[in-house]
Amino acid sequence: MKLTTAGESHGKALVAIIEGLPAHLSLNMDKINEALALRQSGYGRGARQKIEKDRAEILTGVRNGETLGSPVTLCIYNKDFANWENCMSPEACDQEAMAKKQLTKVRPGHADLTGMLKFEQEDARNILERASARETAIRVAAGGVYRQYLSALGVEIGGYVCEICGIKDGGRYEFNDLLRANTTETGMLDIQAEEQAKAKIAQIRKDGDTAGGIVEIRVKGLKSGFGNVMTYAEKLDAQLAQGLMSIQAVKGVEVGTGFAVGSASGREIHDEIYYDESKGFYRTTNRAGGIEGGMSNGEEIILRIAMKPIPTLMKGLQTVEYGTKEKAVAASERSDACAIFALKIIAEAVVAETLANAVAKRLGGDTMSQVKARYEQLP
Repeated sequence: MKLTTAGESHGKALVAIIEGLPAHLSLNMDKINEALALRQSGYGRGARQKIEKDRAEILTGVRNGETLGSPVTLCIYNKDFANWENCMSPEACDQEAMAKKQLTKVRPGHADLTGMLKFEQEDARNILERASARETAIRVAAGGVYRQYLSALGVEIGGYVCEICGIKDGGRYEFNDLLRANTTETGMLDIQAEEQAKAKIAQIRKDGDTAGGIVEIRVKGLKSGFGNVMTYAEKLDAQLAQGLMSIQAVKGVEVGTGFAVGSASGREIHDEIYYDESKGFYRTTNRAGGIEGGMSNGEEIILRIAMKPIPTLMKGLQTVEYGTKEKAVAASERSDACAIFALKIIAEAVVAETLANAVAKRLGGDTMSQVKARYEQLP
């Protein structure tokens, strides 16, 4: 399978094309739009979420609720484009309007300066419109398609927020507990931790600052052997890390025990293997996070993702004005104080895309009945 996305933050629309989906995959658009609504929610989100409620449309590749086997095209129209058309139109723009929206006080931590230098631009808007996390809306929509493909095989994805700006949810949760995370304001499952996190976010917003955090994503039901030990590019953990690191503001990914492996011995880290005639090979621990040798081992996949504080601060940081090279305060765009709940939804979508690709590569299949039959035959 292959996913391509396009579109600018304040452009006409965001678009995704998914190639390689088998025929006869039933798609429920309500589930996709529910995920889009969740992406726009969460404590600490900014004003744009009130301007437009995202809804995806299918333009190609689906008839009567089922995929045809041809490329599936998804689209989310940006309602805010009406306020930006005079300076974001693909056709000739109003030069005065463009000048008013020009951004040259480049923001530390953003793609502004590096992108301007790379693409020889005088206006950071030509960079930030694509660098913006607005792009993740269409990835969530595409992820909704991939999740339904995986769900048809019995593979489910969930997650929760385990830290916000130093406030930790230290609970130990079963997979089914993760469903409750979508009903909370922060994505945390510990009520006391959530209240502390909300207070921290409120203070950070008051200070004109932003907050980051950590999300845990879990996958249940994926059989062993997906990914490949024989070629480094096909290792499942490498592909998951690449996908998750491609999300805006993500600066770190852990699999299983993660960085803690560096401070422990082998006996403390590796999952011992047992065998029982009724259930075959099994492990009583899962410190590897469901992946060994770059392949799924049948246990739950456990991933943690670290998100940096959003680089657009209402009280801007020290920077330089690109044209004059003079000292300046970084530009302030409409922004969130905290978007960690959104990261949970986005990360689930990206994990779904990565796993669907791994499944399709191993199983092939022109139709969903072929995919299901091949999956059921695996040990």
